[in-house]
Amino acid sequence: MISSHLSAVSLRDLILVQAVHRHGSFNSAARAMHISPSGLSHQVQKVEQALGAPLFERGGRRVVPTAGGQRLLEQIDAVLLAAEHLQQAARAGETAFGGELRLGVLATLGPYLLPHLIEPFPQHFPGARLSLSEGKPRGLLRRLHEGELDAVLAPPASSLSGIVMCPLFFEPWEVLLRADHPLAGKRTVSMEQLDASQAILMAESHADGEGYVQDVSLESLAALVTLRGGHALVPALAHDRLASMPDIALAKIKGEAPGREIALFWREASPWHGDLQAFAALLRKLAKQRPGLRLIDAA
Repeated sequence: MISSHLSAVSLRDLILVQAVHRHGSFNSAARAMHISPSGLSHQVQKVEQALGAPLFERGGRRVVPTAGGQRLLEQIDAVLLAAEHLQQAARAGETAFGGELRLGVLATLGPYLLPHLIEPFPQHFPGARLSLSEGKPRGLLRRLHEGELDAVLAPPASSLSGIVMCPLFFEPWEVLLRADHPLAGKRTVSMEQLDASQAILMAESHADGEGYVQDVSLESLAALVTLRGGHALVPALAHDRLASMPDIALAKIKGEAPGREIALFWREASPWHGDLQAFAALLRKLAKQRPGLRLIDAA
């Protein structure tokens, strides 16, 4: 049974506690939540009294959780995430994804996949809005786990507690060359024809000890090739965008080309399982229509 003290605590009270934790300051959290610092302090004390334990150490320039408070704050985050799921579930019958799919996608994938999603997404999910956030796999999956995103497109990963992974497709690399490179103009090249020491590679495509690894956009990677020469391995979906850049040549890789796998991730607790499965099916359909992409059988 929940005690009478704890039952008097509202979700708003927990949100205020969460704000103090995120901002590390009562004054900053108060400004963000449009409440006076004294009022905020009173609400936090109310929660602490209901829980029977202090949540924060006070007195320093930055408010930090106590050892026990850190564990309680994790539970508060879980309660607020469950409340969000409750709200989403209440709207589940109205519109797909409750009206908005917050999708996290690799920065090297989003700009080249989005154009193919613009037309079919509203046709398949009327009334739903697609919101994109770009980033790196680890950060995107962390935001998914914390409830900031509804789904993520990223390379397959293992040991993700509470996360569903649906394999989608394999995307091969292509070779990007400066227009005056000896291999420029060839439709296909083999990896053996390329000097690994002259590679300028994306962080996600490199092999240890080979080439210059650059954590930049594909357009910036292409600009580096035009300046330095050499070559880069780039994803097939970016072909049309990169081919339009001046002084650039692209070639396919002979034989079994290296590349990356892409999967769709979402939380097991998501109320949008059916919608997300339908979204995965749409992505697989789009991948099947793109030259070079290969579907991956779902386990």
